[in-house]
Amino acid sequence: MESTNRQSAFAIWTSLISNILLTVMKLSVGLLFSSQVLIADGVHNAGDVFATAAALVSMMISKRPPDKDHPYGHGKAEVIGAGIVAVVLLLAAVYMGYHSVMALMEPPHEASVLVLIAAGISLVWKQWLYVYTIRIGKNTNSSGLIATAYDHLADVYASLAAVIGIGLAMLGEYYNIHFLKYGDPIAGIIVAYFVLKLAIHMGRTSVDVLMEKNIDDDKMEEILQLVQSIPEVKRIDRIRAREHGHYMIVDVRVGIPAELSVQEGHDISKKIKQAIKDQNPIVEEVLVHLNPWYKENSKK
Repeated sequence: MESTNRQSAFAIWTSLISNILLTVMKLSVGLLFSSQVLIADGVHNAGDVFATAAALVSMMISKRPPDKDHPYGHGKAEVIGAGIVAVVLLLAAVYMGYHSVMALMEPPHEASVLVLIAAGISLVWKQWLYVYTIRIGKNTNSSGLIATAYDHLADVYASLAAVIGIGLAMLGEYYNIHFLKYGDPIAGIIVAYFVLKLAIHMGRTSVDVLMEKNIDDDKMEEILQLVQSIPEVKRIDRIRAREHGHYMIVDVRVGIPAELSVQEGHDISKKIKQAIKDQNPIVEEVLVHLNPWYKENSKK
């Protein structure tokens, strides 16, 4: 656990420092050469700095053990952090879309090789950050880190569109093709669309977890099969499971033979818990409720 916590912390700090450096680079070059797509991407990165800091704080809180006021732990702090990232992405998408549309109403700005290089550096850097953080995020089942990874992915889209848009603008200037000269702001509009789509997806996922939506059907079926594999379980009355940030809580209600003793019922509960946890390392707690099962009633 300590090793995974260190990995998560290192990944989020790497993301934070990278976002600060990329923000400075993009805004400096974008403002110097009046590149709308690079300025918009730079503002997006500035929002990323705030979002990554929020994810870092939420991850630190989520690792705290359960206490008197939070008996189920602090795992949902990561989900709140992921929600903040989604809001930042939404605002960035609106900003990029608006300014890119406004740029279409103005004479096209001259494209620069330096702007293209800056966008290319951002593309490679962000692609590496996405691959790195999504791997660590999935290994540690960290909602905050996975959200940060998808934020990097949005930047990959932005930088790719910027490279294409700036490249088209340069071709338009070289061959004097007027509509290609607007490649920069058109790319900004495309970027805004993809970032908006990603923000909505992330926001919906965060709301689902906060509203304690059931886990997906495949995982639920897997847990169902595990419980049914316990010989003493004669009936499954209810199974519920919910994500709680980087871990999961499962609630099981089953019927067992009524003639069994309290001790035997306790042992069956332990079997159920162990079977579920052995197959699902992210399950933090299994709540088992035992109901009496009568053989004669089952034949009716």
